[in-house]
Amino acid sequence: MDFVEVRVQAPRELADILVAELAEVGYDTFEDNDEGFCAYIGEGDFNPDAVAEVMARYEGLGELGYEHRVITRQNWNAEWEKNFQPLIIADRVSVRAPFHEKPAGLEYEIVIMPRMSFGTGHHETTALMIENQLDIDHNGQRVLDMGCGTGILAIMAAHLGAREVLAVDVEPWTVENAADNAAENNCTNIECRLGGVEVLAGEAPFDIILANINRNVLLEDMHAYAALLPQGRPILFSGFYQEDLSKIEEEAKKHALVYQSHRTKNNWVSAIFTKL
Repeated sequence: MDFVEVRVQAPRELADILVAELAEVGYDTFEDNDEGFCAYIGEGDFNPDAVAEVMARYEGLGELGYEHRVITRQNWNAEWEKNFQPLIIADRVSVRAPFHEKPAGLEYEIVIMPRMSFGTGHHETTALMIENQLDIDHNGQRVLDMGCGTGILAIMAAHLGAREVLAVDVEPWTVENAADNAAENNCTNIECRLGGVEVLAGEAPFDIILANINRNVLLEDMHAYAALLPQGRPILFSGFYQEDLSKIEEEAKKHALVYQSHRTKNNWVSAIFTKL
């Protein structure tokens, strides 16, 4: 299956609202740009009427426009190869493609081939999650990475000393990509598994849980994550805007997850909670 990219031109104050509206109708990945943002959905789930209806609600409130295109596997690969630049996170982590030169003097290196998967570290949520990971002791821990995308957070966990990492995603090509990236980074302790929260049934507890997905999925599946997290252990959430943090906190309290801290960048959030 290919993706549909909806490119929305909107002022910042409306862009945040439109992201929330599109998330309600199935869009689960967003990327900000200078003109507004791009929203992504599987081609089979794309409904142009749903997009038109969302945009019509805000007509007249600012300069709005949108267009869409199908991104095939081939086009996606060409697009990221053209635009993917090496990245340094927190002055400690290098994220690059295999064809980039390896930088010197950094503690950690992650090599990523994104293909059709999301998560190169360039999006605010991924970078924020990695910054939060750097503050948490992963040594000898069992880690869950939900919505793993390229596997970048799972790889970071392995580099930080995790003994075992389970990386889960709902898209088959994403799981393939994450497995390939794990191998590229010599991370033999990462298992990549296809599915959603249902594949966690019967799993042993995890010492650390990473969930960089989107607000709606986090709210819906938080009970399952909390059930697999022992007392005193951390869970990291991202994939939502700052105005949604209160909703995340409210749901977290129902499952004995206590807010500890959060980071923000361009209104995106990564928050750390611990289990009571």
